[in-house]
Amino acid sequence: MDQITLADEMLNGKVLLFNKPLYWTSFDLVSKIKVILKRQLQLKKIKVGHAGTLDPLATGLLIVCTGKETRNIEKYQAQPKEYHVRIQLGATTPSFDLETSIDQNFPTDHINETLVREILSSFVGTQMQMPPDFSARLVNGTRAYKLARKGESPELQPREITIHNITLISCQIPIVEFSVTCSKGTYIRALARDIGAGLKSGAYLSALTRTAIGNFLLKDALSIEEFERNFVFL
Repeated sequence: MDQITLADEMLNGKVLLFNKPLYWTSFDLVSKIKVILKRQLQLKKIKVGHAGTLDPLATGLLIVCTGKETRNIEKYQAQPKEYHVRIQLGATTPSFDLETSIDQNFPTDHINETLVREILSSFVGTQMQMPPDFSARLVNGTRAYKLARKGESPELQPREITIHNITLISCQIPIVEFSVTCSKGTYIRALARDIGAGLKSGAYLSALTRTAIGNFLLKDALSIEEFERNFVFL
């Protein structure tokens, strides 16, 4: 595809699938893509947006829309998400993941695979979930995580979510791995917290990869390096 045609296609709107690297924010990835598009296509400006934010400590599928397709971001965000999740039992952190240090330890001697399967299955269905204090939810115009990092407790409200299914992958106490398909707005870190509580212990998220958004799959996604290297073949 020649440069002019590809520029028109990107401006008219295209859906791109990326595998977000560990430690990058979703905004970091979008910014890098915008720089590549502007440089390669010699454009002064182009709209680029993403559907469904991933935390810096998460990897996996990020849908990126260009040009006029950014108008449809909400449509992609609303689709069910699938994740590969690893949680660590027997401890908690304030952020429910590895962003912060362990603040409490709990027993795990009473936990076995049968109990883990029972507790995981209890989360399938529609329920109210309390978002993490370390989240991007707005509290009186301020992101909750900014308040939490100051040691303040944001006044968050529970929100309705749906867990469509959970499948146990590995149970090597204190490490549990599972896949989960859930609705928009589900915090997997909060699910880790709630699973720990359900097991009468503690838990935090130690690794997270988004593997699907609706019918879009991680296996079809590009790394940012592949995108830049193979740009002219898109």
